[in-house]
Order: sequence, then structure tokens, then C-alpha cells
Amino acid sequence: MKRGGDLAVAALAGIIAVPLGLVIALLIRATMGGPVIFRQTRSGRHGQEFRILKFRTMRDKRHEDEPDAPRITRLGALLRRTSLDELPQLWNVARGDMAVIGPRPTLPEQVVHYSPRQRGRLALRPGLTGWAQIRGRNSISWPERIELDLWYIEHRTLLLDLRILLGTARMLLRPTGITAAGGVNPGFPVPAEAPAAMPAARVVLPRQATAAAPRLAREELPR
Repeated sequence: MKRGGDLAVAALAGIIAVPLGLVIALLIRATMGGPVIFRQTRSGRHGQEFRILKFRTMRDKRHEDEPDAPRITRLGALLRRTSLDELPQLWNVARGDMAVIGPRPTLPEQVVHYSPRQRGRLALRPGLTGWAQIRGRNSISWPERIELDLWYIEHRTLLLDLRILLGTARMLLRPTGITAAGGVNPGFPVPAEAPAAMPAARVVLPRQATAAAPRLAREELPR
């Protein structure tokens, strides 16, 4: 979908989104206080970073070690289930940070671990929705999602974009794939580090050091 189409869709959606967003903002303010908007740095087209906008769905931690799941409020769970927490991203589309259709934007600390092939995912503006979103969303692994995004980039047409929009509408009416199995969205699988070099003075069996994927709050995991 071209830039003109993105702006037209964003404008039409904004007719409904603005009054609905005001109601959501008031409810968030009443139940969680401020801030109403959650901002986070994401990687956009060609890796250029921008601040993505979402409605806040989690309250502040009561103590440092509090797990994430209890922090999601009833309102927040509803916003996530209906994807209404993503409404502020229409402003990202209007600004040119995002498109209506494209790969979902991910965290810069994930992008640095992309293979050369996976970096092809950054060829387009990230989207509100995309081929990977309607083909499994968070129920499939990151490598699978990236392959679906790469397929879209190679085969995108207006007809395919319309198919994605229709698929997105169906998902909004019957939400699926919002979270992975167990209710936790997986982080990007960070490649294992190379084995440490052996000291010259003594013989040591090399040990593979595996870097764990960053443990991010649910609010922070790309969706």
C-alpha cells in the first residue's frame, strides 16, 4: 500500500479512533492514573529508530520483583484482546514512522541479532498489521514470523494488501494468536556466543556460553 493509501486509511480510521481513544484514555486515567500512553523505541525502515505509541495496559510495579502478569489490569487485558491498545499507532502512520501494512516493528536490541537475510525485513516501513499477523501472530516463533514478512516483501501487491486488511478485520472480530502458548510472548532468540578462547598456560575444555533472550515485560515485548 502506497503512502497516499496509508494516509487515507489512517484518516478514515481516525474518525472512529479519536472519540474512542478519548474514552479509553479517560478509563486508563481513572483506573491506573498517568501516563495514558506507553512509548517505546522500535526499529523502523532501514533500521531507523522511532517511538511507537500504545495505550498503557499495565499498572506500575508495587515492588521490584513483582511478576508481569498481575500488573495487567482488566481494562488492559480487554484492550490487548481487542487490539485497541494499538490505536495510537495511527499517529505513527500519519507521521510516516509506520505504514498500515508491513512487518511489525521490533526492538533495536532484537534487530542487532538479525542475520543478513532477516535484515531484509527492514526494507519497508513497519505496519499496523501484516502477513505474519494474520498467519499466526504471537502463536508462531520469531524466525517463522520473519520468514512470512520476507515472503510478503517479495510478493506484495494491492490484492495481497486487501487480503491482509480483510484478514485483520476477521481477527479483530475473533481475536487469535494474541499471546503464545502459556500466555507469554516469546522474545527474539539470541544466537549463542562463540566459545571462549583457551588460556595459553593451561588446557581448559571450551564451554559454549548461551545468551538468553532479553527478559522484557509484556508491555515491552513487540506485538
